[in-house]
Amino acid sequence: MRTIVAISTAPGIGGIGIIRMSGEDCFKILEKIFKPQKEDKIENIKGYSIKYGKIIDNYTEKIIDEVLVSYFKKPKSYTTENMCEINSHGGIVVVKKILELCLKNGAILAEPGEFTKQAFLNGRIDLSQVEAVIDVINAKTDKELKASINQLEGNISKAIKKIKEQALNILVNIEATIDYPEYDIEEITEERVKKDLEEIENETRKLYETFENGKIIKEGIKVAIIGRPNTGKSSLLNCILNEERAIVTDIEGTTRDTIEEFVSIKGIPFKIIDTAGIRKADNQVEEMRNKKS
Repeated sequence: MRTIVAISTAPGIGGIGIIRMSGEDCFKILEKIFKPQKEDKIENIKGYSIKYGKIIDNYTEKIIDEVLVSYFKKPKSYTTENMCEINSHGGIVVVKKILELCLKNGAILAEPGEFTKQAFLNGRIDLSQVEAVIDVINAKTDKELKASINQLEGNISKAIKKIKEQALNILVNIEATIDYPEYDIEEITEERVKKDLEEIENETRKLYETFENGKIIKEGIKVAIIGRPNTGKSSLLNCILNEERAIVTDIEGTTRDTIEEFVSIKGIPFKIIDTAGIRKADNQVEEMRNKKS
């Protein structure tokens, strides 16, 4: 099984940078480049623990940075594999240098989303939770974050599992009644099956109805501001955003292309689109604008 590594923090300069590594040889690679202040054998280090020390280039013996290393032992880790996170200073050069050392010593550069992919393949999370991970990262409003966390915790999966179990129970009872009529098994009547199926239908409908709400919370609502020239469309956009986003003048045709901005209203993302004024085009530029709109 290969060992993957990647920089997990956003690129740029910051207080800390995190390099994440996961796989069978994770701790072997770490031991080559990490010198903790207090030496200890890996089998004696507990999971969910942090050690202070230095990252050292094992080819030149030069100190790269002072770091904190978090240890996560399988199966109690994000990927269910042995995993560590090297918390270094957040400079662009230092995190890149530590990443290169990990690669030189046997790790493979992780593909985008590969840590979450490993968590899925190893059975720690299901597909709905995989989708929730990126939704949490990309959340634009509090409502979207709340919905994404709800999905990440597996609440949607639990609801689907419950419906599946109800359907299987109906099938099992029907088959038992058909296959073993001589045994004292409670008879499954048509009325009872119908009642159970109606309950499943209601639960499925409730789950389906959450889709549209979830889609609105995630993708937002598109709102176009349209009208004749100089009627205050751009001024309305600026007022909603509380900033001078669009140029406002008395000259017709000032807005020649759409201006799009997101705004959160009561936790719902709205994509506000300011458009050019509707009028008969009198030049080639406005003709092209009208065709685009």
